[in-house]
Amino acid sequence: MRKTKIGKLSAVNIALPGLRAVCLLLTLLPVVAQAETPQEKGLAIAQEADRRDSGWQNQTASLKMVLRNRHGQESVRQIRNKALEVDGDGDKSLNIFDNPRDIKGTAFLSYTHALKPDEQWLYLPALKRVKRISSNNKSGPFMGSEFAYEDFTSQEVEKYSYQYIRDEILDGRDTFVIERYPVYKHSGYTRLLTWLDKGMYQPLKVEFYDRKKSLLKTLTLSAYQQYLGQYWRPDQMRMVNHQTKKSTDLYWMDYQLKTSLSTRDFDRNSLKRAR
Repeated sequence: MRKTKIGKLSAVNIALPGLRAVCLLLTLLPVVAQAETPQEKGLAIAQEADRRDSGWQNQTASLKMVLRNRHGQESVRQIRNKALEVDGDGDKSLNIFDNPRDIKGTAFLSYTHALKPDEQWLYLPALKRVKRISSNNKSGPFMGSEFAYEDFTSQEVEKYSYQYIRDEILDGRDTFVIERYPVYKHSGYTRLLTWLDKGMYQPLKVEFYDRKKSLLKTLTLSAYQQYLGQYWRPDQMRMVNHQTKKSTDLYWMDYQLKTSLSTRDFDRNSLKRAR
């Protein structure tokens, strides 16, 4: 019976080109109806970015942090960064301050989670104790910089809902512009507007909007380098606070991926072992 129906339809299409065009249009209607919504497209873009940056296992890097007040006066900090990729959950990271002398040995440990509040601890060598960062205090400034504690966590896909806004050329590069809305209720942001490079699937600019829905900060990321033929990392990051007129620059150096780090390097005892 099915062969007969197909044969009859083919005969009609040959005899009546106009009807054939109508039938073709009708077959395309379900495809149009199933086209992605802005929310679905935004999520798909975020998932693709996450897929492309998976599998690096762990990494180390050196950072120079330059804090600049509203008058342009600067202070500089030297930091060592370690990160561990965690299957099925958010990444772990450890940042150790080497300079200046008054904060040498200070260490910040973060466990990012996809669906539950992140866990973060700060080791203060002067007090010789570990301080846990409250889950509702992640919007506070990290070590006096314009980066918040929540900015120093991995950006897990599940931490946000998404919406595709438009395509846009930014500094000569083709980008997706998407909005992210934090699912975490204690976030200091209501939304993040992100310009994502279409080639690297990495952010070039992020605007952060505060709880009053006003523009708070802008992060720009530049001088990307590729490692292991796959993973893109920025050499420079600048966070500008539009409300305080302060800024913080991060200069990343000496990236090493797939090193010998293990989970033991990221337990709470690692904070006191940090040197």
